[in-house]
Amino acid sequence: MELKIYKDKQEVAKAFCCYLANFVSDKETVHIALSGGSTPKIVFDMLASDFDDKIDWNKIHFYWGDERCVLPTDEESNYKMTVDHLFSKIDVSEENIHRILGENNPTGEAMRYANLLEINLDRVEDIPQFDLVILGMGDDGHTASIFPHEIELWDAPDHCVVATHPNSGQKRVSINGKVINKAKEVVFLVTGESKQEKVTEIMNKTGNHRDYPASLVVPESGNLIWFLDQSAAKGIATD
Repeated sequence: MELKIYKDKQEVAKAFCCYLANFVSDKETVHIALSGGSTPKIVFDMLASDFDDKIDWNKIHFYWGDERCVLPTDEESNYKMTVDHLFSKIDVSEENIHRILGENNPTGEAMRYANLLEINLDRVEDIPQFDLVILGMGDDGHTASIFPHEIELWDAPDHCVVATHPNSGQKRVSINGKVINKAKEVVFLVTGESKQEKVTEIMNKTGNHRDYPASLVVPESGNLIWFLDQSAAKGIATD
């Protein structure tokens, strides 16, 4: 695991954009699972404004690690956020965008998306393998849409699961932990003081860290990078 700590969200976004441009540069095709959230929104804006001519977008096939079960025009849609902040501003083929259909029946959509991943991605031990999975982390330690109260979904037999938000009851479709940990590389983008408590427990292996899905992200490849700002990282123990 590699920790990269920066002053603020903007510095995190800039560092990740540079990382992504380099990650894509020497590959013919790249399959990436995107995340929603406030930090990816800043990242997408910066990619569109400062890196549009530095990345061959048509090398990249875009997927999502999770999606809210809403229409693609809904303000809560991860897909809509990505369209508004990235896809509408860059030259990328529609054929390279593989969205979770949040408007569909959740159970059926989880099955359809799992099948899509099996078709489009290489499989290792029967599990689809992304080149890169981008993750965020909630204040409660959830990642993708695997929440602490449903942590058993992490090891679900199906590649995609239907999760339920613990407060709103909103249904979400999410990849499971097996798919996350099978990726060639996994990156966390975590910023803000509200994340400090869970980041501290996960990194220092203290408190209830085993109860947080984010703590279960341990890619088999060993390639895990946390991009953090100082507010999120200030509780991490150092030698």
